[in-house]
Amino acid sequence: MTPSSAAASIAPSTMLEQNLDETGVLRITLNRPNERNALSSALLDALLQTIEHANCNGSVRVVVIGANGPGFCAGHDLKEITAHRHDADGGRLFDEQLFASCTRLMSAIRRSPLVFIAEVGGTATAAGCQLVASCDMAVASSAARFGVNGIDSGLFCSTPMVAVARNLPHKLAMELLTTGRLMSAEEARSAGLVNRVVEPEALRQESDALAAQLVKRSRAVLALGKRAFYAQIEMRFEEAYEFTERVIVDNLMMADAEEGIAAFLARRTPVWKDR
Repeated sequence: MTPSSAAASIAPSTMLEQNLDETGVLRITLNRPNERNALSSALLDALLQTIEHANCNGSVRVVVIGANGPGFCAGHDLKEITAHRHDADGGRLFDEQLFASCTRLMSAIRRSPLVFIAEVGGTATAAGCQLVASCDMAVASSAARFGVNGIDSGLFCSTPMVAVARNLPHKLAMELLTTGRLMSAEEARSAGLVNRVVEPEALRQESDALAAQLVKRSRAVLALGKRAFYAQIEMRFEEAYEFTERVIVDNLMMADAEEGIAAFLARRTPVWKDR
């Protein structure tokens, strides 16, 4: 499938830019720069639909989520939320649906068989920080900032903290949630939210380099490993070992494991069966 035909198979949206290259890297770019790429209900739906299409597209191997404009993502669209205060119920139904949609998106990223990389060039706050934390890896510009600062607007970032508190030490997460302080990119890297920090002009090159390492791997084995990683991390120590023993035996029974071991022993490049 060519990049153009792959993009055509995914529902178009002016709020998102999409490009699938010949190696299997799908770039999803948030495109609401004037609103700091705030997650409106329509943008959440578009992201979720794009991910569902990508999961079913055998040409996609890695997903990179970036953004246009100076901000990566400012969280939920507070203008949209405020507009629904005029609803008969004060906006309760809209808010319930909005946050349920956001939870579906973040869960879809974790459940996806594909590896997700956040490419963060600007500020990521509230649900924007949640999006970074929900991705499997993150590369950030040195100009990026991170926070869960809903408290500044009278909102405790309850749903963002689910992902953020699973990435950061608990006391640091509580500090950010309760004070609204923003972290620098380097602090985010030191704390474990971000894998790599580079100068702004090198951001695309760095995320491309990371994605290039992943597309060389077996898609099926990465999917198995990602699923196992998130399952075992919530288990007790002994339970986690029992679970991963089964996973690695299942892995050994896969065609790509047989090919990978044979290639290693023969000192040649493996040819994965899932291509």
